[in-house]
Amino acid sequence: MRILVIGGAGYVGSHAVRVLTRAGHEVLVYDNLSVGHREAVPAEQLIVGEVADGGLLRSVLRTSHIDAVMHFAAFALVGESVAEPAKYYRNNVIAALELLDAIRDCGVRRLVFSSTTATYGQPDTIPIAETTRQEPINPYGFTKLVIERAMADYAHAYGLGYAALRYFNAAGADRSGEIGEDHDPESHLIPIVLQVALGKRESVTIYGNDYPTPDGTCIRDYVHVNDLGAAHLAALERLEDGRGICVNLGTGRGTSVREIVDACRRVTGHPIPERIGDRRPGDPAELVADARLAQRLLDWKPQFLDIEETIATAWQWHRQHPEGYRS
Repeated sequence: MRILVIGGAGYVGSHAVRVLTRAGHEVLVYDNLSVGHREAVPAEQLIVGEVADGGLLRSVLRTSHIDAVMHFAAFALVGESVAEPAKYYRNNVIAALELLDAIRDCGVRRLVFSSTTATYGQPDTIPIAETTRQEPINPYGFTKLVIERAMADYAHAYGLGYAALRYFNAAGADRSGEIGEDHDPESHLIPIVLQVALGKRESVTIYGNDYPTPDGTCIRDYVHVNDLGAAHLAALERLEDGRGICVNLGTGRGTSVREIVDACRRVTGHPIPERIGDRRPGDPAELVADARLAQRLLDWKPQFLDIEETIATAWQWHRQHPEGYRS
């Protein structure tokens, strides 16, 4: 297939591009580079543009004879979405609706959408299954839910075949060491801890050690970024006109913040000083995926189940690129 990856210069998107290319698909990347990195994708695959630029988007879809689209181009910081909701509604909703109309106008009937566990809000039961009520508690999660509902309506009315992939905590880096995680500011736990190992931070702050968990720190489900890419490929190959696939992507295994810090110490061989901070508002004690539906519908199973193996791939990237792509 000829696939257009929107936001393909970002962290998860660039790894999905690698997975798609290795599988033999022809891939173009459409990215405004606001948070993505030009160096993360081959220059000949990159088209710099805004999702909201309907004219350019339609021109690319038509002239490149695109068969399917993957959409990763959303803002994804929960705190920022609370402080600047207008930014999130413009990009995550209005621009995404422009994309839906563009692909419909151009006869593209396949869309794989990067969704999130944030659509569930604070679930009452763990692990989280797809039957869990979706009640997002911040603008980021709500904007993703809006597009999930829009895709379902477009499927019913216009025959769109779509997948909404609700993934948990993306982690790790490609085994090649050529691409990895580079955010500014960095908000993800594993790269923050590894920055301490590299001497770029004095210590890592553990936000709360009095949660109702075995060691008192929050528990999350860390899924390797290459496994996420493989799930996007599997979903693409199973899309059907007028039907949607909505699944969780996770390992089904929870790892606490303290376990992550300790694992990073073992992988890097560095002491990694820590300090205890206050709880962050809205942080649930535990978020772990029930990913059995993805295994059944997509024939997908994560290959990285050992958290130290996932951290080792991230450590390879950060050690070789201490300044991220600027290195």
